[in-house]
Amino acid sequence: MTDIIKTRIMESIGVKERILKDEVLLDNINNAAMMISDCLKKGGKILFCGNGGSASDALHLTGELIGRFQKDRRGQAAICLNADMASLTSVANDYGFDMVYARAVEGLMKDDDIFVGISTSGNSGNVYEAALKARENGGKVVSFLGKNGGRIKDVSDVAIIVPGSVTARIQEAHIMIGHIICEIVEDRL
Repeated sequence: MTDIIKTRIMESIGVKERILKDEVLLDNINNAAMMISDCLKKGGKILFCGNGGSASDALHLTGELIGRFQKDRRGQAAICLNADMASLTSVANDYGFDMVYARAVEGLMKDDDIFVGISTSGNSGNVYEAALKARENGGKVVSFLGKNGGRIKDVSDVAIIVPGSVTARIQEAHIMIGHIICEIVEDRL
C-alpha cells in the first residue's frame, strides 16, 4: 500500500511541475485572476459549474469567493449553478441534461459577468453549452480543463488546461489553481 501512496503523490507532483514549466498556462492562470477580480470590482458576478468532482470544485470555489479565502473582506458575487437541484432537475427533465447550465446562464448572466466551467475532459456537454450561452449573453468564459482541453477550450476566453490525463490528478491541480486565483483576487480587491 505504501507504494500506491508514494506513486500517487509523485504523479501529483509531476503534474504540478509541468504546470510550473508552462509559461502559457501560468499566464492563463494570471489572466483568469485578473479577469475575475476586475469583474467583481465592477459589480459583476462569477457563475461556476461542473459535473461530479468538478461540481464539488465549483461549490468549493464559490464558497471561497462568497465567504473568505485567507482575508476578511466583503462577500463577493459568486453563484454555483450545480447547487440548485430544483432548477437542474426541471431543466434536465424538460430540455435535457446538456442544457441544465445553459438555461441558468441565460437567466442569470449579464454583460461582463464571467462563467467558469470546470471539466477534466474539456468535453462535458452541459458545460460546453453553458459556455456558448455565456458568450452569446456578452459574458466571458474561463475554463478549468484537462487532457487536451477538448471542445470547451475553443469557446473560452481563458482556458486553463492542466497537463495531465488522469482525472484525479487534474482535479487536484484544478483546486490548487482555483486557490491561487482566489488569493490573487483577494489581494486585488
